[in-house]
This record gives sequence, C-alpha cells and structure tokens, in this order.
Amino acid sequence: MGEQTLVLIKPDGLKKSLTGNVLTRLSETKLDIIGAKMVQVSRELAEEHYGHLKDKPFFEELIKYITGEYHKKKVMALVYWGEGAIKKVRDICGSTNPEEAEPVSIRGAYGRITTAGVFENVIHASENTADAEREIKLWFEPDEIIVDIYPAAEVEETKKKRRWA
Repeated sequence: MGEQTLVLIKPDGLKKSLTGNVLTRLSETKLDIIGAKMVQVSRELAEEHYGHLKDKPFFEELIKYITGEYHKKKVMALVYWGEGAIKKVRDICGSTNPEEAEPVSIRGAYGRITTAGVFENVIHASENTADAEREIKLWFEPDEIIVDIYPAAEVEETKKKRRWA
C-alpha cells in the first residue's frame, strides 16, 4: 500500500538553482510524484504550515525565510507517493540541522545556518503520516493530485476563478 509525503524545495534551494539536483536525489527513492506546483507562499500559509513552532524564538525568521523575504518568493511543492515514502524521503534529506546532516544528504550538501540562526536547509519533508496528511491538504487541493490519497467531496463554489483569456 502506498504512503504519501509532502516535499517542499524551499526558496534558498530555488535561488541556488538546486531544483534539478534535489529532484535527481529524490528519484533514488523510486517513488512517484503525484502532485507538483510552484507556490508563492503567503504569510497565512507559512504560519499555518509552521504553527507548531509558533512559540519558538526563531518563528518570525522562519516565516520570512519560507515566504521568500531572503531569497526567491516561491517554493516548489511536491507530493511523493509509494511504499515507505516518508522514511525514504527523510533519509535522503538528512537531519534538519544542516551541520548535523550527513554530507551526502541534501541538507548536508546544500544547507547552511544563517548568522540569525535560521536553518536554510533547502528542503522540507513530512515527519510522519499525520503531518503528511495535514501538510498535503494545506498545500494542495484534491484535483491537483493525480491519485486519490484522501477522501474528497464534490462541492459547488461560486468563487471567481481566473481563466486563460
């Protein structure tokens, strides 16, 4: 049975043109990408994503980092799916702290800690199945993922939507 995980290539990874390197490393997992998009991260999305760290002294710096105040104002969001997805992706990512990450891991090879103490670690990966579900539902709508990984309902919306002219 498949398992899913959210992966974010963070603004520093995009600024340093590491997208190809990161995707190549993640391809070693033999997992399927079932959702992918570029996102301009709003403060609201950032605060919801990192809500569990709200009381930490580095919270504001973290929000500025993920919203792109220090780098590019975009993130690549992906959903990987397959057997053992969470562990496979986290193993390749390495420790959250780039200085503690194995040098061959993504964070060990490309991450750094700023003078303000922010971990610019290039990538985010869900820690467990509960986090993966919360994060995927936060970053993606059901129709943006090509596999039905969670129950979804059809709803009528009257919200205006941009279309190609």
